[in-house]
Amino acid sequence: MSGGPAPFGPAADRGGATRARERNTWGMPRIEFPERGMGEHVDWALLRTEMAVGMGAFSDAVYSNTKLALREREAARWTIALINDCVVCQDTRAKEAVAGNVDEGFYAEVANWRDSDALTEREKLAAEFAQRFALDHLAMDDAFWSRLRAAYADDEIADLTMCCGMFLGLGRVLAVIGVRAPDERILV
Repeated sequence: MSGGPAPFGPAADRGGATRARERNTWGMPRIEFPERGMGEHVDWALLRTEMAVGMGAFSDAVYSNTKLALREREAARWTIALINDCVVCQDTRAKEAVAGNVDEGFYAEVANWRDSDALTEREKLAAEFAQRFALDHLAMDDAFWSRLRAAYADDEIADLTMCCGMFLGLGRVLAVIGVRAPDERILV
């Protein structure tokens, strides 16, 4: 995708290596909620428990059932975390990182996926799909879909689409509310 959108989000300059939790410049969430000991990233949502349960179920369904390779999932997740400027998402890491060959260098490569020699074509396409999904879904033209379908089966594209929907929606929610990343890193 030459001539596509420029690098995105304030975190793009850091190449993914810096922990995001320090970036909440206002220092506190934008709404008030009781502390329930689950961390700001969860406590705020408990203002509407029934809805929070659904958000949690959606997240669990994506992480528990995706068939994408870990690096492909993380390429999409990290791209959207940068776009959303979600400190919780940017501080989250893959649980199976060592086995999946996902380290801080990988996240830096994803932040610059267009120019990376370290990412596979599928990983680059996952990042490109996520970027287009989040920033300009109408730019997913026939040429892009041809490239995507040459690399991914339709069920994998469905998987990637549902993953991106969850990453974008829930990450944007956390960024809008302005919660800080929890002290203990989330592993997915």
